[in-house]
Amino acid sequence: MNKPMFLITVCLLLSLTIEAQTRFSSTFRGEKKFLQIPIRNGASPRQVDLLLDNKKVRWFTAELAEGKADWFAYLDISDWKDNELMIRVDGLPEDSQAFSPIVQTDQDSNAHVYAEPHRGQIHFSPKRGWTNDPNGLVYYNGEYHLFFQHNPYGVNWGNMHWGHAVSTDLVHWKELAIALYPDELGTMFSGGAVVDTKNSSGFGSLQKVPLILFYTAAEKSWTQGLAHSTDGRNFQKTDKPVVDKITAGNRDPKVIWHEPSKRWVLVVYVTEEGDQHAMHFFTSTDLKSWTFTSKVLGGQGNDRYLFECPEFFELPVEGATKKESKWVLTGANSQYAIGTFDGKTFRPEEERMYSQQGRDYYAAQTFSDEPNGRRVEIGWWRTNTHQNGSAFNQSMSIPTELSLRKTARGTRLIRKPVVELEALRVDAQQLQSSNLTPTSANALAAFDSELAEIKLRIKPKDAHTIHINVRGLHILYQVADQELVVDNVRAHAPLINGEQELTIFVDRTGVEIFASEGEVFMPINYNFDQKNMRYSLHVAGGAATLVSGQLHTLKSIW
Repeated sequence: MNKPMFLITVCLLLSLTIEAQTRFSSTFRGEKKFLQIPIRNGASPRQVDLLLDNKKVRWFTAELAEGKADWFAYLDISDWKDNELMIRVDGLPEDSQAFSPIVQTDQDSNAHVYAEPHRGQIHFSPKRGWTNDPNGLVYYNGEYHLFFQHNPYGVNWGNMHWGHAVSTDLVHWKELAIALYPDELGTMFSGGAVVDTKNSSGFGSLQKVPLILFYTAAEKSWTQGLAHSTDGRNFQKTDKPVVDKITAGNRDPKVIWHEPSKRWVLVVYVTEEGDQHAMHFFTSTDLKSWTFTSKVLGGQGNDRYLFECPEFFELPVEGATKKESKWVLTGANSQYAIGTFDGKTFRPEEERMYSQQGRDYYAAQTFSDEPNGRRVEIGWWRTNTHQNGSAFNQSMSIPTELSLRKTARGTRLIRKPVVELEALRVDAQQLQSSNLTPTSANALAAFDSELAEIKLRIKPKDAHTIHINVRGLHILYQVADQELVVDNVRAHAPLINGEQELTIFVDRTGVEIFASEGEVFMPINYNFDQKNMRYSLHVAGGAATLVSGQLHTLKSIW
């Protein structure tokens, strides 16, 4: 064979091989609610398209199982029942069993869901897939709505949708269908939600007030979109964005109602020239047409002050000499500023404080239209849940109530667990006031719960260390430095009137610690040894007084 003919033959064979592995397609008639997608964690990602009349209606990447699946994802195809559909996959080998046969089902449950060894039992996480930022936290039609960044088809970040769950008590959550799917403008990045009680948008009526979602259409258009609903279940996007692209780094719109100016206010994160982080403010009367009014600059580059995921709200100041309220502006890492707002411009007075000093707590958001007038926050908690073929990954924090208080360090955000969490208590032990010395018996020896709420008030006296052992996780309070040290994470936690008050929530995936009467919040992700249920309390270097203590066993939210 001469050289040119040899090259042509090789090229033809390569072309046929590539073609064989480039595109799989098969048609089927929609008969049931879900199309089953077999997933193998760590497999090569494939582009999957669902087509109706040769037009893509759903698309995503997935680590498809070409043999045995670790778990199954479920694509809702109920909108196209009795229609002929096509499933198309790029890069799938000819001998793959991923869609041989194509499986439809009316059920979307994997075995042992919510009972997995690394599933948080008092923290929300989706049935399956990846989750990150909480989105659109809002109270509407008698329910708390938790939307969230979600990849329904894998345990890693990607394919950003808005997942959706609801609760009547902030504790027990029911996961619903996907609220927002990617579209021609991009994937669905973070945003907020409001209840349009006066129907200023015209998307509902005074009898059926609309729920309005704001989101970023990312990666393609980088615009801010709007979706609306009058039942809290089905969402319709507007035909065009409500805020056009500012830069390739604008995202995460948060919307509030400003009563004094009778205007809606939208805050969106923008990356400006020189990697300058900024929060841009817009106003509107109808939620559809927005006018730029001002901006606040944060850090630059790796200085992540006021970076991503803005949150903006007003709170009364506890302990002020006269009645006053202040506005709080935060970014994704929980650094915040306190100041004034006139409906157009936010003017910081105190800046660069942290409302949490823990590990892997990010992109927190508060509920709009909370019925009791509280400012309740939930954050994304980066728990270590991607284990051994797991079908889900990551979780949310417990809900906490925020307030502002005058402290020795200035006006600061204070937080406490929401009172609704008390419904999880199933057993309690009261600890009597006692003197603690280095040789004292372990005051927590009789406690052995997997899920727990521990409340301790301690007066250190001349002890230099308070040591709490929670199932092998060491929580140290260094008295001289007034510092909490937990798994190499440190936080200044001042004594209040010579005492330290600690509340510790314990789950399979870590602890959330409240100290210094709510001035300090330390979420620490940590996978506990399921065989270790031991707790202990000891002091070193001197004596301390256990002023009071309550030990609560908690039940699962599932």
